[in-house]
Amino acid sequence: MGRVPGLELIWMLGMLSACTASVKARAASQRCDEVLATPLPYSAFSSSSVLAPDFGAGYAKLNRRVGNGGWSPLDSDRYQWLQVDLRGRKQIMAIATQGRYSSSDWTKQYRILYSDTASNWRPYRQDGNIWTFSGNWNSERAVRHELQYTVVARYLRFIPLEWSEEGRTGLRVEVYGCAYWADVISFDGQGVIPYRFRHKKMKILKDVISLRFKTSKGDGVLIHGEGQQGDYITLELRRAKLVLQINLGSNQYGSIQGHTSVSSGSLLDDDHWHSVLIERYRRSVNFTLDQQTQSFRTNGEFGHLDLDYEISFGGMPLSAKPISGGPQNFVGCMEGILYNGDNITNLVRRRKLDTSTFRNLTFSCSAPETYPAFFNSTSTLQLPGHSDADTVSVSLHFRTWSPSGLLLFTPLMPGGVELSLVEGKVVVHIYISQGKNTRVDISSGSGLNDGQWHSVHFLALESFAMLTINGDEMSSVRATLPMQIRTVGEYYFGGYFPRTDLSPSQRSFQGCMQLIHLDGEPVDLHAVEQGKMGSFENVSLDMCAVIDRCVPNHCEHGGRCSQTGDTFRCSCDGTGYTGATCHTSIYEQSCEEYKHLGRTSDSYWIDPDGSGPLEPFRVSCNMTEDKVWTRLANDLPAQTAVNAGSDPTQGTVLRLNYSVSTDQVNAVTSSAEHCEQHVAYACRMSRLLNSPDGSPYTWWIGRGNERHFYWGGSGPGIQKCACGIERNCTDPNYYCNCDADQRQWREDAGVLMYKDHLPVTQVVVGDVQRSGSEARLTVGPLRCQGDRNYWNAASFNTPASYLHFPTFQGETSADISFYFKTSSSYGVFLENLGNTDFIRLELKSAYMVSFSFDVGNGPVEMSVRSPAPLNDDQWHRVEAERNVKEAMLRLDKQHREVRAAPPQGHTRLQLYSQLFVGASGGQRGFLGCIRSLKMNGVTLDLEERAKVTPGVKPGCSGHCSSYGMHCQNGGKCVEKYNGYSCDCSLTAFDGPFCTDDVGGYFESGTMVRYDFMSDSSGSSSAVKGVLSVEGNLTQEELSFSFSTSHAPSVLVYISSRTQDYLAVVLRHNGTLQIRYSLGGLKEPFTISLDNRNMANGQPHSVNISRQERLIQLQLDHYPSISYSLPEASDTEFNLVKTIFLGKVFETGQIDPVLIERYNTPGFVGCLSRVQFNRIAPLKAALRPGVPSTASIQGVLVESNCGALPLTIPPMSAAFDPWQPESAGIQFPFNEERVSRDGVNRDSAIIGGIIAVVIFTILCTLVFVVRHMFRHKGSYHTNEAKGAESADCADAAIIVNDPAFTETIDESKKEWFI
Repeated sequence: MGRVPGLELIWMLGMLSACTASVKARAASQRCDEVLATPLPYSAFSSSSVLAPDFGAGYAKLNRRVGNGGWSPLDSDRYQWLQVDLRGRKQIMAIATQGRYSSSDWTKQYRILYSDTASNWRPYRQDGNIWTFSGNWNSERAVRHELQYTVVARYLRFIPLEWSEEGRTGLRVEVYGCAYWADVISFDGQGVIPYRFRHKKMKILKDVISLRFKTSKGDGVLIHGEGQQGDYITLELRRAKLVLQINLGSNQYGSIQGHTSVSSGSLLDDDHWHSVLIERYRRSVNFTLDQQTQSFRTNGEFGHLDLDYEISFGGMPLSAKPISGGPQNFVGCMEGILYNGDNITNLVRRRKLDTSTFRNLTFSCSAPETYPAFFNSTSTLQLPGHSDADTVSVSLHFRTWSPSGLLLFTPLMPGGVELSLVEGKVVVHIYISQGKNTRVDISSGSGLNDGQWHSVHFLALESFAMLTINGDEMSSVRATLPMQIRTVGEYYFGGYFPRTDLSPSQRSFQGCMQLIHLDGEPVDLHAVEQGKMGSFENVSLDMCAVIDRCVPNHCEHGGRCSQTGDTFRCSCDGTGYTGATCHTSIYEQSCEEYKHLGRTSDSYWIDPDGSGPLEPFRVSCNMTEDKVWTRLANDLPAQTAVNAGSDPTQGTVLRLNYSVSTDQVNAVTSSAEHCEQHVAYACRMSRLLNSPDGSPYTWWIGRGNERHFYWGGSGPGIQKCACGIERNCTDPNYYCNCDADQRQWREDAGVLMYKDHLPVTQVVVGDVQRSGSEARLTVGPLRCQGDRNYWNAASFNTPASYLHFPTFQGETSADISFYFKTSSSYGVFLENLGNTDFIRLELKSAYMVSFSFDVGNGPVEMSVRSPAPLNDDQWHRVEAERNVKEAMLRLDKQHREVRAAPPQGHTRLQLYSQLFVGASGGQRGFLGCIRSLKMNGVTLDLEERAKVTPGVKPGCSGHCSSYGMHCQNGGKCVEKYNGYSCDCSLTAFDGPFCTDDVGGYFESGTMVRYDFMSDSSGSSSAVKGVLSVEGNLTQEELSFSFSTSHAPSVLVYISSRTQDYLAVVLRHNGTLQIRYSLGGLKEPFTISLDNRNMANGQPHSVNISRQERLIQLQLDHYPSISYSLPEASDTEFNLVKTIFLGKVFETGQIDPVLIERYNTPGFVGCLSRVQFNRIAPLKAALRPGVPSTASIQGVLVESNCGALPLTIPPMSAAFDPWQPESAGIQFPFNEERVSRDGVNRDSAIIGGIIAVVIFTILCTLVFVVRHMFRHKGSYHTNEAKGAESADCADAAIIVNDPAFTETIDESKKEWFI
């Protein structure tokens, strides 16, 4: 017989196909991806209803076309379901759906429920919500979903939620997974399984324990083991939470406490399976419950778990229980118990372990006896009861998180009974109509909205009513009814929505109910589901889907979580954080950041890692210098005496405690540019480092518990003190003063500056044991300056330039903050991508910043618009946050948008690509600077990455454009590499922002003199650049403040090489007068404020400015007023020569009125912030380190007493003292007596006559004097009598003014100290 090649080929292909299918099946089995639904028989499928026989549930198999191509229910509503019986418990990894074949019927959204017993269904949850799967948009394409975690169940239900608009609900399904097998043990509350060790005592270094359990009881011990030394491990249910307790050992003195307790989960008495895994290595423990892992370290210092004899499962053995009874044993089922590699359940099944404590050991888990009902805010359940009866008897169990809700309402004839939960307690309102409306109220219980099961029993019989909570008959509340009640026979549970004359105060309930009894009989809710009795709407029967939204707790940093039926809330009070999940710190990251917000030296809370785990802490910020110093104090008093210890070989240990934790200190030092700490060791016969060649007697311990053998002023690896470095020790043979071992007191002091070793936490002093040895130790505070994180910046110079970093990890909460400056109107700040998820921050336009992301629910874009352009080359701050509650975008701490997260949806942000800063993926690149980029509390080192990236440069210039406004009072902003500083050299102020007044207290006779330099002087150009030279002025401005109780006096006098001058004086009555003499007038132009005493001890400010003839004068807080020089007056202040403060001593012609009336005895009081144009004479005199021509005669004590705030309230414009219409105000002068040119006409006439007479007399005297004294070159001085006997002009003042040498009296000292 000949071969048939074609048949042989077909046969070979068939065999190959079968082998391939077999290989694929084995591979699928190994990775748990087998097809589970398709091989099932028709009878394995069931449903709530079918449209017709050929639409039956058994036809709902993926890609099958039999029947009518799939399942369709009779009605398309949310009460329909399709159920699959997998014929055994399976591991379910994925599901897929398809519409009904070749139709317009498909399911767009659905949920799945699963169960082992086809009862007590559990909804599939993901990201903390009952999950809604996206389905199909046509009838043919299959949509598959991988489950986030493995589901173990026998029964699976598909619940359609949304379906095709063109047709109806249609469904074909597939389930993917593999077989599951585990030994199950049922615990009855009596039986305990002991697992005896091979040795009597076990010293266990590593543990791996795993099991699965299900129970309807909220309390019970699952695992317990203990040892005679006090070690123990216990896994226990408490109030439906799982508590793990471990003690690896405590010492007998109690100084080491090893007890550690950690809780996990909630609502674990739901009669569903929960998986537990405990992994321990020494003190490190991973505690996992249902895929949620907590990692922690046990307390104490021991690493072994010492157990004796055995470890028990299901409870504590009688020998371990205390006399009082102890905790309850576990009631429920366990499976897959594994203890350090031993399968405990398998050993029990093979009778290898003692099970004598069980009354009836079974290896199966019975179905739950309860039939719960789940209510949402739109649910209601109506049940029938006895009508026309005189008794109302209702009992039920409920669990809820909502503080208020309607449990039951039943109408009466007449009236009704409302059973509600109000603020966590059960309240009964009994409405009885008898002539007039009457209401009887009963209430009981508290805190019943804790998620636990609680029972309620209400009974109204004849003429009394009784309410009992949680079966406590002793605390039942009773009330008397005014009449017997008659029932209608209708009971509404969880919701009553008809609007009637008698409606309950509560309208709905969110939670679960079970074990409902009416008139003493249990209610069959299964019959209600089948439509045999009662009715319901939006009630999920045979399941309780209450979710504890506070476990795991999404409230960060100690925020307190509270919840209702559908949401949770975080209370952030007292945490130092804010936001929906207490994620964002309310404090700045450093003293440096506070400075650039315009703050001054003070104590501040800082949070260096922002939203990171480090708690905020308080530091002292010193901003008086150009650099900002952060100060952390310790508790070691200065000059602490060091006493000899009990053990001469160990030395004396002095421990230093700081006000913050070690991690907080390290956060400050790691981000600082420089840190230092002053140390001083005073000694007498007490050697320090034992230099030059001996072993050190003293060392200190710093960061990382490392020993260091160098002292202040030296460095690591150099066993010397400061004097050894500078070669000036008392004894040159040693490198420390104390090492000379002399009997006199010596000291070695200096600054430790290697910041990676700081702070000093301990100092061990060794040489204080000998007779006569003494030592005193001082360790100053830790001082750090600079913040590298705050100024960490990069400049992006091309549209294609970018920096890349590792993938951003921010699954449930993510925050991003940074500063940017640009002249471009668009660009991507940063971007990170996943498969579908992404996150992006972008400058969309010159006025808009956007924050876009996708966590699986579809892309979301938020934007914030600025009223001012953002491409102004100034720094702007962007803050973005996304968490499970909301997303937030904020710009410049002002403009903000918040977008709430969807109530049910994805919450985890899953990213896989690198994080790109600047541009990525063809997006428009960013041109400009980004700095201080912080993501989830971690600052990205832009500068370090920019050093090795083309097109990006480290650092960024131009900080003054954003922060220059902080430099006040004329201070100049100076650019620095990391920030900026304020140059106050040309102002009358000091301080980091030129806001600190510079002033002094003048004693009688004290004078400050400031000379302008002549152009012809031989000073260098460098000096002239600092000092001002003489000149002719057509405009000037003089401002100062003062306070005094003495008059008369000269406050300020500005002279010239001509007869021009400007003077501000206090007259005898304390009033202020300004005298201007610029030439052209016979008398100085005078402004007198006649009716106000300025010598009243109060601070006053004066501001005088002139522009040609126009003079503006402002006094204190009053509005400024204008004056005008007469037309005859010159407008140039010629050759300005000298500024005098407090007293005048000048050669040449001077207004005699000044000398005779106001110059003696001189100004006594305070002058502050004196400035003439760009000259600050008082500041120049008080700062001897700065080159100037200022000098002081007499005693001048620096003080800002002249600049204290006024104690009188500001005056409103309605009572402006400069305006004559302000009735009731005493005016500084009479406006009617002053003409428009500022000259008093009557005074001018009288003055003119007097001037003529004086001029005639003077001419005669001059003629006589010239003939009597013919001395050439004599000069005229404005000195008082007695000057002739003085050696010089200065001495003349001192000789004739006894008050010049007076000191400040005690009251004045107290006033400005």
